[in-house]
Amino acid sequence: MKLPTYIAAIIALACAPAAFAQDLTIPERWEEDHTQVFDAAEISLTDLQWIARPLVVFADTPNDPRFRQQMDLLLADIDDLAERDVIVITDTDPEGGSDLRTTLRPRGYMMALVGKDGRVALRKPSPWSVRELSRSIDKMPLRQQEIADRRLIGQ
Repeated sequence: MKLPTYIAAIIALACAPAAFAQDLTIPERWEEDHTQVFDAAEISLTDLQWIARPLVVFADTPNDPRFRQQMDLLLADIDDLAERDVIVITDTDPEGGSDLRTTLRPRGYMMALVGKDGRVALRKPSPWSVRELSRSIDKMPLRQQEIADRRLIGQ
């Protein structure tokens, strides 16, 4: 049985966003939704340079209590991180050999904040709250400039 043209068109349009989303780069996907969490296997730090501040949470397993606590803390206030252009990335597969794991070389649990310039700004062996992270980010020179620029635009 052949579908009427308008039904086929509706089905095609309904499927298009999902197909289109797969073609987007990581920065494009992040721009669409700053609150999503990405897997380190699909990300390279160079793709995010000058676009976002990667916050990478490492663990040897997703069941690590520190990893779970950190993710709970981040997800509870992820909008505050999005306001600071933070992209949350996880890596719980030490055997996966992601670019981020190779570059940052964690041992067990570790959280690393990378600045927009690609430099590691912070490494922590224990979970941090979004408030603590926000304070550290807000002290960065580039973030200070972003705040000043937003004030000028707001006037």
